[in-house]
Amino acid sequence: MTYFDPHVHMTSRTTDDYQAMASAGIQAIVEPAFWVGQPRNHVGTFEDYFASLIGWEPFRASQFGIHHFCTLALNPKEANNPRVAKGVLDLLPRYLGKDRVVAVGEVGFDEMTTDEEQCFAAQIELARRFNLPVLVHTPHRDKKRGTERSLALIKDSGFPEERVLIDHNNEETLPLVLKTACWAGHSLYPRTKMDEPRMVALVKQYGTERIIINSAADWGVSDPLKVPRTAQALRESGVSEERIATIVWENPVAFFSQSGRLTRDVLAQRPLVDQAQLWEGNSVLRGQTPVAPRQP
Repeated sequence: MTYFDPHVHMTSRTTDDYQAMASAGIQAIVEPAFWVGQPRNHVGTFEDYFASLIGWEPFRASQFGIHHFCTLALNPKEANNPRVAKGVLDLLPRYLGKDRVVAVGEVGFDEMTTDEEQCFAAQIELARRFNLPVLVHTPHRDKKRGTERSLALIKDSGFPEERVLIDHNNEETLPLVLKTACWAGHSLYPRTKMDEPRMVALVKQYGTERIIINSAADWGVSDPLKVPRTAQALRESGVSEERIATIVWENPVAFFSQSGRLTRDVLAQRPLVDQAQLWEGNSVLRGQTPVAPRQP
């Protein structure tokens, strides 16, 4: 089975992670722009970060036979930073038209401030302008209220719910999302948020329609193999291969293909691995002999 991890922060990971993901059957990923662990004080740092998500990271992923796409946004946490917020919103149109950008995100709430809500609403309008879906981060604290507030804002904006992915759901928020036409994402972590047994229970209770899973795999304690590990847990619990494939491949493809920049034809084969290629004169090999071009 091939897998799609639709929310994984590979900027935080090593080439060993890419290698392990490819070996486990992960064939496509989406990397959302996010808070990188400490506050950024200059708009220019976002410019370089966005450039890496449409340049260096797709190259790095291709060296291991993985398709890399991204979503771009001002993240909720830094929406509260007046030194960067407006400048990043002004910067985003320069990048949202790029081929590998398949949604606006992560947007949403962190502390549920007025500034966060204004930036959330502004980025929904950018998504409308660029005809892109929206990826919504739900807060780590008071998640139910944050999810309710996110769904209300989306409804009030008139943005099509079927083009919205509400992420980081749990048992309390999933029913709220499924009452709408939005898609429901779940981040699987080793010791927090969602885990494999809980996800199995949710699938058995709610089915597979609009259900998506991801590893997130950020700079904290996380695991970039959580999608195949969860698929195995579903398999062992008796969930059919067809239903598993719906969750780990068909659903993320269906959602992000709404961007018009991710197609089944592109995803049908892994990228050609050509380790003789360089990015801005750089290689992932560090002096090792390149492997001849090959299809993984």
